Amino acid sequence: MRREDLADADCGIAQALGVLGDWWTFLIVRDVAGGTTRFDALQRELGVSRRALTERLTALVEHGVLERRPYSRHPPRHDYLLTAKGEGLLPVLVALQDWGTRHLMGDGELTATADAASAESRRVHDLIGRRLPQVVLPGADGRPVALTDGDAWSVIYFFPGAYAPGTHGYPPGWADIPGARGCTLESTTYADRYPRFRDAGAQVWGVSAQRPDQLADFSADARLPFPLLSDQDGRLAAGLLLPTFRAGGVTRFKRLTLLVDPQAVVRAVQFPVTDPAGSVDEMLDLVRAHRPA
Repeated sequence: MRREDLADADCGIAQALGVLGDWWTFLIVRDVAGGTTRFDALQRELGVSRRALTERLTALVEHGVLERRPYSRHPPRHDYLLTAKGEGLLPVLVALQDWGTRHLMGDGELTATADAASAESRRVHDLIGRRLPQVVLPGADGRPVALTDGDAWSVIYFFPGAYAPGTHGYPPGWADIPGARGCTLESTTYADRYPRFRDAGAQVWGVSAQRPDQLADFSADARLPFPLLSDQDGRLAAGLLLPTFRAGGVTRFKRLTLLVDPQAVVRAVQFPVTDPAGSVDEMLDLVRAHRPA
């Protein structure tokens, strides 16, 4: 099949490839999702020629994947932002990241953790000094929450999955996946330590790829005093290239924790987390060490 025939194909994969024709296009969407939205910054990050970048950005705007939003009239300058159509690609990016990590950089085994010396771990620790993208996530009550709008330090812990008893949320073989167990223990330990985090000037957020209703059931059963947020659409996972795995047909976060300052800049990272309860006290020490006296 010739490339020019793709637009007429009945296959959705072929039609998608007609829009996302080469690997540069995927990388542009990846970087825009991560908050790099201006032409010069995209060129610097990607190392692509101005002509090639212009062609791909123009095509993505024409196809409705990106929109141009002016931020300067003289000279004319634009931000390139994902449309709702473009955000629909984020689970694809997350799946590609997961597949590449597991099958190309790994040995193909299913795991919910990583080796401390792995490329995946280096990528996560490279988030230190980076600002969170402007992402709005639904809370357990369904209302949107903007993580970057606060004025306090934030502890954001990402967990694979936690469910209220009797809801049958865990997939078969969950206990056999390395690193998957311990989400309830981690969350309840954060709940126990929550007053200490507040005294230290930090808010706590739990983030999972679960549905908001599942998080609401778990939060109520565990009586968590802090919010749980749902990244079921992969906005934060794709924006930060966070490590994920798939179990039970669902994308899930590998366990990790970020310490973020009031300007939404990542200041410390815990990954891999091999001791879900012990990591909470370690993070409390990190909060106290990083916050100005």
